[in-house]
Amino acid sequence: MRERLMAAEKVTGIQWRDGTLHLLDQRLLPAQERWLACTDVSQVVSAIRSMAVRGAPAIGISAAYGLVLALRARLAEKGDWEESIEEDFLDLAEARPTAANLFSALNRMRDRLQRLRPNENLLAAMEAEAIAIHDSDREANLTMAQYGIELIRRQQGNEQTMLTHGNAGALGSGGFGTALGVLRAAYLEGMVERIYVGETRPWLQGSRLTAWELAQEGVPVTLCADSAMAHLMKVKGITWVVVGADCIAANGDVAAKIGTYQLAVAAMHHGVRFMVVAPSTSIDLNLATGDDIPLEEREADELLDVAGNRVAAQVEVFNSVFDVTPADLVDVIVTEKGVVERPDTAKIAQLMCRKRLH
Repeated sequence: MRERLMAAEKVTGIQWRDGTLHLLDQRLLPAQERWLACTDVSQVVSAIRSMAVRGAPAIGISAAYGLVLALRARLAEKGDWEESIEEDFLDLAEARPTAANLFSALNRMRDRLQRLRPNENLLAAMEAEAIAIHDSDREANLTMAQYGIELIRRQQGNEQTMLTHGNAGALGSGGFGTALGVLRAAYLEGMVERIYVGETRPWLQGSRLTAWELAQEGVPVTLCADSAMAHLMKVKGITWVVVGADCIAANGDVAAKIGTYQLAVAAMHHGVRFMVVAPSTSIDLNLATGDDIPLEEREADELLDVAGNRVAAQVEVFNSVFDVTPADLVDVIVTEKGVVERPDTAKIAQLMCRKRLH
């Protein structure tokens, strides 16, 4: 099965070549496929803040490579690189506050920095660590896809109709995708009749990115307005809602793309199962509940303007990028370490104690 999934990979948004980080500019898709070449950490920070790269795993991977670029520049300055590199850590950490994978990747890079042996090549070691973070995310995606399709097969059988929100595909990760990886794998196994995708306003990640990814692979996909999703559950026989996550608290509360919470409420009302797919790096045991997760708010223009043109009245704007879905609305969380059904604090803690992929 894993070989079939690997063979099906057609989309990628992150490439590390010859000491340069190449990012597919997600702000321009699907109209234009343009790659950004990042040669210094400030360009990586800008790409993350401006959402040229987005998706929690992809942000973490990009930040890891960004630190390699930062270290290369600090070493060239021949000053106190250990003190100055802290500024780069901070700039990357502040680029997007909600993505737990960002902090997980930065912590892993810091830990590797602290474990350097006396005669070890500093830059080569950090580059290898960033590549390992990238590779491990891709491997985690493939493992999660296998776990997810087993749940789908067990619960409903073949030819199902599913719904997703946001973009949790190859573009938002290191490879196959999280939530979208499960849906792609289910399609390859003949278990999917159609996937419905919400627009995901205001950045339209669903219509621009998720629908594009699925169409690229010939998966039957239908785009719908965000406000139509509860209606779809009522009239289209939706069997699963499958979404990604940017951060999961210790009790299983899930911070994800704005609009996810209301989907979970509607899913419970209609008896539709709700699956969250995210690597274990999205889980932060230091956050007891979803109330502790910092939720990013962005500029008013993202709601007031479309393609740079003002279309709304000049009023006060609330532009929260994420919301929190309480754990009691989540049927299952799928990670590369295993599956947690009806998540709670004890089950999440038990999952995180596992040391290797299962």
